Amino acid sequence: MSAAEKQKSHERILEAAARLMRERGIEATSVADVMQAAGLTHGGFYKHFPSKQALVAEAFRHAAEALLAEAESAPDGPARAEARARYVARYLSGEHVGDAGHGCPIAALGADLARDEGPARSEATRALERMAAILGPGAPGEDDSGLALTALLVGTVTLARLAD
Repeated sequence: MSAAEKQKSHERILEAAARLMRERGIEATSVADVMQAAGLTHGGFYKHFPSKQALVAEAFRHAAEALLAEAESAPDGPARAEARARYVARYLSGEHVGDAGHGCPIAALGADLARDEGPARSEATRALERMAAILGPGAPGEDDSGLALTALLVGTVTLARLAD
């Protein structure tokens, strides 16, 4: 297997893991499930990750990056305010609420990771900090409104998914 093929397989595993874990939860998603969804053999898993815990951390980081990158890359000024408004509108959309498998990993996995002591919890903390920085008015530490808005958005999506 060439390095390019290995990287492509690695990406497929991350995509499958991120989707399945957000849909089912971490404990309900087995390595075998992930590898099957990625179209790879179960035995090939350890060529990519030393453990399921390492996969969870990297899959969380991968999902968070997809969610946060566009808003983070907006330049300061009006473009950043517009990117922030688009981010909030997308976050609260029915499409996002109804599709946990492709949505915010914080909303989907926060309860699982709150009980975790491994690297995935650290990834979740970094994602929360990044989200708060996107939503806040200025530099981190200046104002906690970004963190408050993050909590409001994550809580809103979580409760919307919970309601019948």
